Amino acid sequence: MSGTLNKVMLIGHLGDEIKMHYFEGGGCVGRFPLATNETYVSKQTNERITNTEWHNVVVRNKAAEICEKYLSKGDKVYIEGRLKTRKWTDDKGNDRYSTEIQCNDFTFLSTKKESGNNNPSNTPPAAQKPATDPQPSNEPSAEVNDDLPF
Repeated sequence: MSGTLNKVMLIGHLGDEIKMHYFEGGGCVGRFPLATNETYVSKQTNERITNTEWHNVVVRNKAAEICEKYLSKGDKVYIEGRLKTRKWTDDKGNDRYSTEIQCNDFTFLSTKKESGNNNPSNTPPAAQKPATDPQPSNEPSAEVNDDLPF
């Protein structure tokens, strides 16, 4: 083991729609900004202060296509990945840097109702509720009938 770790876990809201880039070989990359907030009360003024931090998230291939299909601006999402800093030279010859979150796992946290999307065809299958609710049973629950001495 190398003794180092590069891991990022974020829960935040999408700041914009996912921008997709497709390549000739069939691969693709999705990029989107993610906002995380820190809220505290100022000791001097007793007012609530919120600081927003913006993160550039990069998702690749099938994961990017899933994100593009089901996520939209404002949706809450859990992102797990690693930090990657890119360096390039701008038009004026200056070195520029960009730090991104290379996403390798994500979980959608917004519900269909929260995202304002009432169209079930645009909701991931795992997030959809069953068409019929199970009927309540008249049977006593297992907790009531257990023979445990405590």
